[in-house]
Amino acid sequence: MTALPLKENLKKYTDAVNCPIRNVISHFSSKWGLLILFVLSENESTRFNEIGRAIPDLSPKVLSSTLKGLETDGLIVRKVYPEVPPRVEYALTALGKSLIPLLGNLVSWAVDNYDAVTGCRRDGSDVRGAQ
Repeated sequence: MTALPLKENLKKYTDAVNCPIRNVISHFSSKWGLLILFVLSENESTRFNEIGRAIPDLSPKVLSSTLKGLETDGLIVRKVYPEVPPRVEYALTALGKSLIPLLGNLVSWAVDNYDAVTGCRRDGSDVRGAQ
């Protein structure tokens, strides 16, 4: 396969409406979206407060809005039980479950490279030559 010239190769990112990075990946890869997906992947269903306890530095307001976004994108499902007080549980959809192994690879990379990345942040070093 012949590599496209740089200008041609970058065109796939210039179409804001159809760019998969902007319109799909950026939605679930928010600061909290990935963590919430992983919390949900460890259980069949999880209540709102359980997610909050698993990620204690996440405010309820941000948790709620992130869950709504993940639900809108079809990655999770929200189930409300007609009880008093109401019980709400969240679970991954089939689409969300299909994403977890791919995210697992990303998390493995992060674990393997954590020291290098945080070291670069700390001392401003450059690892470009360490390929």
